[in-house]
Amino acid sequence: MEQEMQPQEFKSRIELTKLRQSADEIRSELGQIIVGQHQMIDLLLVGLLSDGHLLIEGVPGIAKTLTAKLLAKTLSIKFSRIQFTPDLMPSDVIGTTVFNLKNSEFEFHPGPIFANIVLIDEINRAPAKTQAALFECMQEKQVTIDGKTYPLPPPFIVLATQNPVEQEGTYRLPEAQLDRFMCKIEITYPAHEEEVSILKNHHSQKGNFSPNRIKEILSAEQILALRNIVQEVQVEDKLIEYIAAIVNKTRGHKSLYLGASPRASIAILTGAKAYAAINGRDFITPDDVKFIAAPVLIHRIMLTPEKEMEGLNTANVVQQILDSIEVPR
Repeated sequence: MEQEMQPQEFKSRIELTKLRQSADEIRSELGQIIVGQHQMIDLLLVGLLSDGHLLIEGVPGIAKTLTAKLLAKTLSIKFSRIQFTPDLMPSDVIGTTVFNLKNSEFEFHPGPIFANIVLIDEINRAPAKTQAALFECMQEKQVTIDGKTYPLPPPFIVLATQNPVEQEGTYRLPEAQLDRFMCKIEITYPAHEEEVSILKNHHSQKGNFSPNRIKEILSAEQILALRNIVQEVQVEDKLIEYIAAIVNKTRGHKSLYLGASPRASIAILTGAKAYAAINGRDFITPDDVKFIAAPVLIHRIMLTPEKEMEGLNTANVVQQILDSIEVPR
């Protein structure tokens, strides 16, 4: 009598237990305060584990800043918050040199950008000169002042928020700066059930909310170690071709006059690897690519004026592109 075939248990080729456990614990800690917003939390984790800066866009009052602050609370690293305003100068962000009368020398006083997680509130409120000061920080992770270069502490991530509704006193972010953000997270209003939960939580806490009850999960060294694990996630050649096909199609699309750069291809690849890892897989799937493609692309591509007037948005175009490309099997 033939023995019954037993299903083989999947065994990961890289050790993902610590990574997935840490991701689940961070989700759980944020879930104490934040109702819903699962995609935003997953994308914050993806950015953290794939060394990517994140742009968070949504109307006021939907917990953009709160979620970013709570994420920093779950990490045993230095956190800094900068409120961008029209009168903010580059030196207010990166720091300045000050003459020391005691030793008759100029000394560099680091600005608030010298932290591991930097939350920039309302990033589109600062003028171009201050925005330009972020270019080197975000790409090279360093600051150069008076010919001297000062490295930023690793890990270094910028989380920036912006309000899509208010136009007065705001400045459009340059395309070169937008391209330095790995993902753009668009947050919408909560569903009816989620809003009921928000009200019940607020009522039960009697308005007494303390972020101090959020516990620390990861240190700087652990984050860097988990990033190395993410780099080991397996990617088949057909999925690399799939990513390249998606990005390439943005460059000749009839609705777009600006397509995505190779930096976008790399962001989709690293983001898909991080998303697979936090879900306990050591390989990426087409669904991982689809999950990360829109957040990576929507702020990098630009519609033609005609399509913009028709009410089309970049998310619609990305979905059209994903629908038009055959998914690898």
